[in-house]
Amino acid sequence: ELRARFDEESNLQLASRLQQAGAVVIYGVVGYKTHAKMMLILRRENGELRRYAHLGTGNYHAGNARLYTDYSMLTSDDALCEDVSKLFSQLIGMGKTMRMKKLLHAPFTLKKALLDLIAQETQHASEGKAAHIILKVNSLTDPKMIRALYKASQTGVRIDLIVRGMCCLRPGIVGVSHNIQVRSIIGRFLEHSRVFYFLNDGDEKLYLSSADWMERNLDRRVETCFPVEGKKLLTRVKKELDTFLTDNTQSWQLQPDGSYLRNSPSGNQNPRNVQATFLEKLTAPVMSAR
Repeated sequence: ELRARFDEESNLQLASRLQQAGAVVIYGVVGYKTHAKMMLILRRENGELRRYAHLGTGNYHAGNARLYTDYSMLTSDDALCEDVSKLFSQLIGMGKTMRMKKLLHAPFTLKKALLDLIAQETQHASEGKAAHIILKVNSLTDPKMIRALYKASQTGVRIDLIVRGMCCLRPGIVGVSHNIQVRSIIGRFLEHSRVFYFLNDGDEKLYLSSADWMERNLDRRVETCFPVEGKKLLTRVKKELDTFLTDNTQSWQLQPDGSYLRNSPSGNQNPRNVQATFLEKLTAPVMSAR
């Protein structure tokens, strides 16, 4: 999509300008909205061709970049670059659905893979092992995903959900969702990133994605979900998720009856504002340079 929905006329005008400039504009797969955010760069370096892939959770839009919070990753990983190349071939109609090495993509493999990851945590909990899921999305409405999370909770999996908008799951119900907590972060910036974390018996798995956990995203859109590999990067994103879970000034806790209560510091707790914390961290090197 060239721009966000409800802006179709501008999309057509922008597509015409791009075509006049020599760009090839592909309008996607009929019947499926293309919601993935990805870029593939092919360069000749020292006489050899090399690929780079950029994958993200948010749109390539200057306005969004100033107002939304998102994750993005630039990589030269051969397997991921090959997967992105295959997905582009599918989108332009030059290739059939192909098996990916690392990339999960809707509407083909993403939903099943996520259900399998939840089932794996459920199995670990049933064996008495520590099991933990952290999910950060804009919306959670897909019935199959919700039922899987309920089953995981009943088995003993600790589940922390950061859901900014719609959430059809009810946390804190005894015997159903007593191991699930849901919070919404509302602050200066629009929380837009999608992050999926699974403890996996100590062999942690963490993914970033363009997809919310909604039927439309998982079943009727072209979406990407990519792993964060390497201990340093995984630890960084996991630590940032933990920061979201400790916010006590901009977070609202979902109650079993569907209402929300705003979190606030209690006792000797210090105020914690997740967005302010990240801003301070990002600006610290700039201030030091001055």
